[in-house]
Amino acid sequence: MGAGAQDEGDDRDTDGRGLRALLDAWTVGEPHETLRLGDLLDGLGRRAFGMLLFVATLPAFIPIPIGGAVSGPLVVLIGLQLLAGRRDPWLPAALERRGPHRHALARFDRLVGPWLARLETLVRPRLPQVLHHRAAAAFTGLLLVLLGVLLSLPIPLTNYLFGALLLLFALALLERDGALMLVAWIAGSGCVAVFGLLSGKFAAMATRAFDLLG
Repeated sequence: MGAGAQDEGDDRDTDGRGLRALLDAWTVGEPHETLRLGDLLDGLGRRAFGMLLFVATLPAFIPIPIGGAVSGPLVVLIGLQLLAGRRDPWLPAALERRGPHRHALARFDRLVGPWLARLETLVRPRLPQVLHHRAAAAFTGLLLVLLGVLLSLPIPLTNYLFGALLLLFALALLERDGALMLVAWIAGSGCVAVFGLLSGKFAAMATRAFDLLG
């Protein structure tokens, strides 16, 4: 059996519901209850990378200055694991016991629910080689590492932009949609090129300013 077919077989999971259906189920219950990451990922198979990326992106949509600083390192962790070829995500035990509150997921659902509803009418499982081929998974991981680094930087007014882009990656992984992943690759590569260049210029300007003050 070839590597591509083997990977595709490993993608089976015990919960084939889409992101909107999962969100609707998780928002029912005690609002202040914590949904542990370990429980959220259980039974999702390789789709667990998409769910973990989705949860990791949530702080970027919280209107606080440190939202990106929280999401960024988690996105980098996910990207490194895809880059290393892992078939399922690994989390430290301390992180497995943590997770979002139901009320936070409900607020997020109200924020992006209409957008997700429209997008989910277009997504479907297709082009599996884009998701499961070793080189393709590594490229996805590399982009996530770079986007996670950019999200961690204090670049003004970019948290929602990076967050929306990362949701494309998460939805592509969750819905096993290789075509959507291609769109995420193009958008992610462009974003990394533009903001990577700007960040480098800002860093160079800040270095020169410090030299002048020194």
